[in-house]
Order: sequence, then structure tokens, then C-alpha cells
Amino acid sequence: MKERLEQRLQSLKAELDAGQKLLAEYEAKQASLRETLLRISGAVQVIEEELSHFTEAENDSQSVGAVVVEN
Repeated sequence: MKERLEQRLQSLKAELDAGQKLLAEYEAKQASLRETLLRISGAVQVIEEELSHFTEAENDSQSVGAVVVEN
């Protein structure tokens, strides 16, 4: 009986160790993915801001053109 319990204990310890290693790997992957998503989000924001500047410039040039045409 004692021997079976010791074997089971060793088995459970091995499973626990493997599970903890796997969890650490997944947490590292999760952190890496969060960083990647943050970088992508920042890039999206920069591009959206740049596009809004182009849109504003186009609207301003159309407004100026409309005023010139009216004179």
C-alpha cells in the first residue's frame, strides 16, 4: 500500500511539474501576443491619424478651390 501511494505521489508530482511548465509557456505566449496586438493597435492609430490629415488637407483644398471658382 505504501509503495502504491509513493508511486502515485511521484506520478502526480510529475504531472504537476509538466502542467506548471505548460502554463508558463502559455503565459509567455500570451504576453508576447499582447505586445504584438499593442504594436498593431498603435500602428493602426498612427495610420488613421495620417489619413485624417490627408482628408483634412483635401477638404481644405476643395474649399479654397470653391472660393476661387465663385469669384
